[in-house]
Amino acid sequence: MAIVEFNNVTRVYKTGEHELRALDGVSFTLEQGKFVVILGPSGAGKSTLLNLLGGLDSPTSGTIKVNGHDISKLSDNELADYRASTVGFVFQFYNLISTLTVYENVALVSEIAKDALPAERMLEEVGLSDHSGNFPSELSGGEQQRVSIARALAKNPQILLCDEPTGALDSETGVMVLKLLLSMAKNYGKTIVIVTHNQSIARMADVVLRVKNGRIMSVAEQPEPLSADEVEW
Repeated sequence: MAIVEFNNVTRVYKTGEHELRALDGVSFTLEQGKFVVILGPSGAGKSTLLNLLGGLDSPTSGTIKVNGHDISKLSDNELADYRASTVGFVFQFYNLISTLTVYENVALVSEIAKDALPAERMLEEVGLSDHSGNFPSELSGGEQQRVSIARALAKNPQILLCDEPTGALDSETGVMVLKLLLSMAKNYGKTIVIVTHNQSIARMADVVLRVKNGRIMSVAEQPEPLSADEVEW
């Protein structure tokens, strides 16, 4: 069952007389419960795709349907509800609140998400129960990223959007984070979309979208994706 449908989506940014076509007539569908990698070089349009799917931006033209509903036509308030209930975000640089403890960073989502999962449970899932009283500055980069994953999943979203989630980590820690994302996707049935330029991560995906110059160059399904342990990093 298709959970995401992009139909002839274009995103144009204008600065004075200058026009940047970040996406140019993009169309694709994503099935529920898949691990999807959007692969391409810097400036290809990967992050624009992610922002549009996450309701952080709106297309210049075309339609974006999630669960059959066209999110490109939602009002600002409706988009806020969509972001709160349907999508979770994991960024490269964690975006944790430095003045809150690990537990408080994760529990915070219960104030915006109606069906939030218990913070204690999600911290246990990512192996950080014993760090719940620590502040982000007291954690390693890998631990902070695991907190951000726990926070994103605590919202209980259908779709988890990850923008270069291992970009600020060493390779060993990055592999650990990817394993965690994969296991959480399977355990909780989430659709995971990762934006990256890392070819190795793409080998782990169910579906790989290759993006260049704002266009989808190919969409490839991988019937037998590799595990993180099988990939050469």
